[in-house]
Amino acid sequence: MNKKSIDEKVRETIQFAYANAPAVKTRFEKAGLKPEDIQGVTDLAKIPVQTKDEMVALQQTDPPFGGALAVPLSEVSHIFFSPGPLFEPGPTADDPVWEMAQAALERGGFDAGDIILNSLSYHLVPAGYLFDVAFTRLGATVIPGGVGNSDLQLQMMRDLGATGYVGTPSFLMSLIQKAEEKGQNFQQDYKLRKAITTAEPLPPSLRQTLVDTYGLQVTNAYGTAEFGILATNSGQGMAMQLLPEPVVQVVNPDTGQSVGPGETGEVVVTNFSQVYPLIRFGTGDMGMNIDPRPGESDQEERSVILVGRRGEAVKVRGMFLHPNQLRFAAGQVPGVVVLQAVVSRPELRDSFVLRVVAEEGTDEVKAAEQLKQAVIGLCRVRVDGVEFVSAQTISADDPTVLDERTWE
Repeated sequence: MNKKSIDEKVRETIQFAYANAPAVKTRFEKAGLKPEDIQGVTDLAKIPVQTKDEMVALQQTDPPFGGALAVPLSEVSHIFFSPGPLFEPGPTADDPVWEMAQAALERGGFDAGDIILNSLSYHLVPAGYLFDVAFTRLGATVIPGGVGNSDLQLQMMRDLGATGYVGTPSFLMSLIQKAEEKGQNFQQDYKLRKAITTAEPLPPSLRQTLVDTYGLQVTNAYGTAEFGILATNSGQGMAMQLLPEPVVQVVNPDTGQSVGPGETGEVVVTNFSQVYPLIRFGTGDMGMNIDPRPGESDQEERSVILVGRRGEAVKVRGMFLHPNQLRFAAGQVPGVVVLQAVVSRPELRDSFVLRVVAEEGTDEVKAAEQLKQAVIGLCRVRVDGVEFVSAQTISADDPTVLDERTWE
């Protein structure tokens, strides 16, 4: 896809968004910009980056979409929910997100006729739905497994002859291990040969095990709730090859200007949606910019190496976990003085444990259950355990989220 066509799409999207999404017009006016000031990708740097926190504030002020929706609400087929909290309208049938998703699947070797076990969540978040539609558009058959029920999902994988998998890499590994615990030979007893993993990092050691030991063709996908799939990795190393669309820039978080090759910045995206146009939207992800021909390369020639999250948020089992959500959860439970979440990764799966300092006389059993319910309600992350500790162990000055995971 040549630069001219991308520039034309940028111009058309800016003009459309300015005319139809009130929040975009207001944002341009505050920046002293007019649509004609943006003639292509290079000019996007004139527009200040919009953060997720800013979008949250807009939605709270003007629900449900903060003036960013460019069509009547009656034209929206689905509404999803992302941590923040943020409401996300689902894409229309002709949205570019589907073409890019299919391109990502083709990179992973998926074809019409594949039978896919989809182990991503279909509840509230868009991940399961987005891959479901992309696979069916490709001509594949989808088994909507969703999350959990590992015994049933393993049975369906075997009985239905699933040839492909989409979900977190840790859940795929747990399914394989469960098959072996049953005395089965995974390569002989199952037809699974291709996997596209997402929603959490894929450690090189786990990729090697899936490829070398179990003969799987593994593609790792980087995507967001707002934009769908942005990049993929189908080989060695950590570099994620960008898809041709939407426009992905890696920028200095302080200045908003693009960083050079080999430099790290925030991943900022501009889409071409005619429903929910997002212009220079900061994902909060930090990535290293890999550009083989600076100033000349097409986007699909570039890659990013994801290095972490901007700010305090961490990703647990595919969900972003914000300290403020935990603080709010703690405030709902009587007797809780200090709350700290500890994220670790024993046996290649995220473990999420709460450490709690409680007032003397607090019913710990009741408080633990209330905390579990409050956290899963706010963050949609299941709590593996609650540990009550002394005030000398943790204090309000300690990090609310302690991430002890390593990705070696």
